[in-house]
Amino acid sequence: MSKIKTIFQCQSCGFSSPKWVGKCPDCGAWNSFIEEQEVQVKKGMSRPSSSSQAMPLSEIPINAEDRLSTGIEELNRVLGGGIVAGSLILIGGDPGIGKSTIVLQMLASLYKTNTNLKNISLYVSGEESLKQIKIRAGRLNVDNPEINVLSETCLENITEQIKSLKPAVVIIDSIQTMFTQDAPSAPGSVTQVRECALKLMFLAKSSMTTIFLIGHVTKDGAIAGPRTLEHIVDTVLYFEGDRGNPYRILRAVKNRFGSTNEIGVFEMRDMGLVEIINPSELFLSERPEGASGTAVVSTIEGTRPIMVELQALVSHSNTAMPRRTAIGVETNRVNLLIAVLEKVGGVHLGGMDVFLNVVGGLKINEPAFDLGIITAIVSSFKEKPVRDTLFVFGEVGLSGEIRGVSQAESRIKEGTKIGFKEAIIPDSTLQRLTFKPDIKITGVKNIEEAIEAAINY
Repeated sequence: MSKIKTIFQCQSCGFSSPKWVGKCPDCGAWNSFIEEQEVQVKKGMSRPSSSSQAMPLSEIPINAEDRLSTGIEELNRVLGGGIVAGSLILIGGDPGIGKSTIVLQMLASLYKTNTNLKNISLYVSGEESLKQIKIRAGRLNVDNPEINVLSETCLENITEQIKSLKPAVVIIDSIQTMFTQDAPSAPGSVTQVRECALKLMFLAKSSMTTIFLIGHVTKDGAIAGPRTLEHIVDTVLYFEGDRGNPYRILRAVKNRFGSTNEIGVFEMRDMGLVEIINPSELFLSERPEGASGTAVVSTIEGTRPIMVELQALVSHSNTAMPRRTAIGVETNRVNLLIAVLEKVGGVHLGGMDVFLNVVGGLKINEPAFDLGIITAIVSSFKEKPVRDTLFVFGEVGLSGEIRGVSQAESRIKEGTKIGFKEAIIPDSTLQRLTFKPDIKITGVKNIEEAIEAAINY
């Protein structure tokens, strides 16, 4: 026999306490503890029998058909080449950003790309009725007979449908609306989300069915529910972007079957999400000509080189403590580079407000962006524009030296394809190039040479 015990659980991280506390000692969240009921199993109960057997690693069969193409190239890129059979994938993002839209479009394109796929797919919604899903599918021009739709929140009933239909792909929209009868808590609680995700994980691995989970996002931008939810699944995808901006970026935060550095770029239109095959042209399409404080930087997202516009604004500060604001780049990194400019470059920014923005909503973390930050700040400070045909990349050290970066050839080829005529790169990187570029390449060793080449011409 088992008994039910009352506990208090943090809705942010899943930490449990025998009594209510105002601040979670684990994650630091305030007023996040909710009273829940936990089922405790007494010791000495019979253990379930296991049907799994150990196998030598060399004897495990792997087929090329184990990966299915989604029919959406940007989604395939983020997933690492396609859908792996038996995987559990979590998609998170702000409300209305396109999570349900992309999975419904994926189901439609799945059968157009994989013509030999005989299994059906199942879309389970706990938030919409069947007629509401039909209306949304009609707006997206999705009307495939292979797609089955189910409006249900009880996980036991959903499991019976999955075992009966044996679908290739299952969509759970959303995991916070599902509940299992084995947990006494309310739907959406930490216990219910964790138990439902665990049962779906066991079902996916045992039946080799790929299951997509749609997850709500809290005010802090994290997926609602315990942190263990991200540890249970195989892949975690986040939708980034502003609902007022039509562009969406799909980023892999965790991926057991591929790289976590890849991104997919989409545009939200009336007929759904549309792939952006060449993001560089998109991010540079509205770049102002002859304006100071802008620089084009070649960055790498996974295996894809992207040309990004970086804007800087330097103005006199009216406060005792000048402001340093950065959107899309780390503020601490910007402060470090400003200190290098002050100490080594002779650019005095002590009484200046400095604002930085990466156009297009991208978030850049790689060090090759340093030279672009330096160039844009100095350009705005001196009110001298950078040449429109020039792009830069390189890491800046604390002594003002320009350090080499990886994948320089891909960056240069991408800039050449877009139409740039010259580039400023680290001198050490220039010496290691194995091909002759079609554009003018200038190698620089320190920030003085970089500023001289980019601005003081």
